[in-house]
Amino acid sequence: MDKSLAIFENYKIRRHYDEKTETWVFSVIDIMQVLIQQPDYQSARNYWKVLKNRLNKEGSESVTKCNQLKLQAADGKYYKTDVADAETILRLIQSVPSPKAEPIKLWLAKVGYERIQEIADPEKSLNRARDNWKKHGRSEKWIQQRMTGQETRNKLTDYWKTHDVTEDKEYAILTNIIHQEWTDLTVKEHKKIKGLKTQNLRDHMTEAELIFTALAELSTRQIAQTMEAKGMTENKIASKTGGSIAKKARLELEEKTGRKIVSGDNYLPPKLKDGDIKELK
Repeated sequence: MDKSLAIFENYKIRRHYDEKTETWVFSVIDIMQVLIQQPDYQSARNYWKVLKNRLNKEGSESVTKCNQLKLQAADGKYYKTDVADAETILRLIQSVPSPKAEPIKLWLAKVGYERIQEIADPEKSLNRARDNWKKHGRSEKWIQQRMTGQETRNKLTDYWKTHDVTEDKEYAILTNIIHQEWTDLTVKEHKKIKGLKTQNLRDHMTEAELIFTALAELSTRQIAQTMEAKGMTENKIASKTGGSIAKKARLELEEKTGRKIVSGDNYLPPKLKDGDIKELK
């Protein structure tokens, strides 16, 4: 499950966990989308701009407590956007006349409580992810493969983190190299053939795609460890080599079975395919 996203009704709200303060911060614009029930991101952005100027003139402390972080947008790139903790968000909510004010207050409180629970007992986080996938129709076999793949992924990013690869955008570059090497598609291209926009690609992979992704990332980590790769240049080499190992296995299996591994299959509900769901742009 993508921890950088939270769901309120059909809206996706970007968030970031600050390890130093042990608090979540949320995208203010995404919260505004919920409050004014506006699926168009740019309209919500304009609304926040006007509200922000008004609050500034009134001398509101809420605006001064909003910081800026680079958060991932629908196009996969990272842009600076206003974020605030739950306390500040609650104050901002008071300035927006909306029937959604009270429900989102309760939702913010619930998000904070769940995080406290997960810190004390990480198993709760895993169980919550498992329950969520079950609700969306995933089989036990798929769920197990998804969680195993995530563990493999975490070990790889842990290696990167301790070997001079520290920024999220660098993780994304290396991940894309691995993915493109074994699938012959970029992450963006793979999402496109599955009909995905802001959704997590791995949550819509088939069992076979999950297995080969895990093989590519496991191979990458073991090669990086063997060559003691440090920094982007050396880890790019390891990523390309690790991805190529999974590609060779993919091509051999496809030749033997006559079936393609990389698929356009997804787990989107019908209304999402029809464009009915409200998404961030």
